Amino acid sequence: MTPTSAPAKVCSSDEAFFSGHPIIRFILLQNRQGKTRLAKYYIPLEESEKHKVEYEFRTHKVIYRRYAGLFFSLCVDITDNELAYLECIHLFVEILDHFFSNVCELDLVFNFHKVYLILDEFILAGELQETSKRAIIERMGELEKQE
Repeated sequence: MTPTSAPAKVCSSDEAFFSGHPIIRFILLQNRQGKTRLAKYYIPLEESEKHKVEYEFRTHKVIYRRYAGLFFSLCVDITDNELAYLECIHLFVEILDHFFSNVCELDLVFNFHKVYLILDEFILAGELQETSKRAIIERMGELEKQE
């Protein structure tokens, strides 16, 4: 019996990219004035789309939490668990706080490359990679020793 080839299914870029797994579309850290201090996009977006105030929210939602003067925002699928992502934001803040010894907005501005390293240890390609605070802090300590 030979396999028959079915016609190729045409997928939207979202279907091909996500393949059904919960994924973070982007993460933004903004101050109270709305100035973006960190932006990481895990899906391809045009520059004009990144700067739009209004975003298509039929299939996605923004989950945010405010810590001191910063808003930590994640854009996720509308069916994803909000509490899990709120915990994700909280863990990210705890890691930043431990790494920078009481993190503030200036730490994010002047040490943005370290913040992106921490974020990459924590979230990779829009998926949570590591949820252990201790493991991430140990890994960041190893990277600090190499510098």
